Amino acid sequence: MDIIQALILGLVEGLTEYLPVSSTGHLLLAQRLMGIESSEVSDAFAISIQVGAILAVLGLYRERVGQMILGIAGRSPDGKRLAFNLVAAFIPAAVLGLLLEKVIKKYLFGGETWGLWPVVAAWFAGGLAILVVSAVRRRRGFTPGTGLGLDSLTLKMAVIVGTAQCLAMWPGVSRSLITIVGGLLVGLSLPAAVELSFLLGVVTLGAATAKDMLDHGGAMLATYGWPPLAVGFLAAWLSAVLAVKWMVGYLKSHGMAIFGWYRVVLAIAVTMWLLWPK
Repeated sequence: MDIIQALILGLVEGLTEYLPVSSTGHLLLAQRLMGIESSEVSDAFAISIQVGAILAVLGLYRERVGQMILGIAGRSPDGKRLAFNLVAAFIPAAVLGLLLEKVIKKYLFGGETWGLWPVVAAWFAGGLAILVVSAVRRRRGFTPGTGLGLDSLTLKMAVIVGTAQCLAMWPGVSRSLITIVGGLLVGLSLPAAVELSFLLGVVTLGAATAKDMLDHGGAMLATYGWPPLAVGFLAAWLSAVLAVKWMVGYLKSHGMAIFGWYRVVLAIAVTMWLLWPK
């Protein structure tokens, strides 16, 4: 992998990680377009540069993160409750991910069995789901601010959202999409659901990154070296900061329909490309 490829993958990761469009699907597509073969090493690289996106959210939501740190230290009841709820929401995906990791990677992550088709199907289905949810909310007169704030999150609500997050193990579904929709379904406002998705993503992505680095970090560094990893990390951090700021600002006065249309159009475009005679 050269520096330009690492830069592109970092930008793709950062721009798509927290948007409901599936960073995994975009990374698999980008790797395919650049001729990077899917392997444990290349997958480990794609997962490792998530650290840049994670740090972007930690910086942007440092006040909320600080509140949880105070809560763990016994100095903020609200922070302690939120931290506990995030851990509870993380557990279902952690358990199921460990149980199904080999099966998912073998059959769904761009392997020889089905290639990119699982991603394309998830993009299309997820896009339709966003459009339906957006239409229902609009018809019922819901605004982005309709619903509960994040401080009203209960353990039951957190577990429901965390269980829904398991669906995102199918590449192309989008962890952000599932957790945002899950947050809306349990009664959170759109801004609160987005914030919950971001914070839960820090926990989930952090754990996934740590595991992959332990399993394949040595082989990845031996294959690619430090420069591509550093470039990918910095590109992911910068693009994630921009993407998260834009998304938060956009959703204050708009719904999620734009992401639904994007996913549907992308699914159709990639389908045409895959079916085009080579």
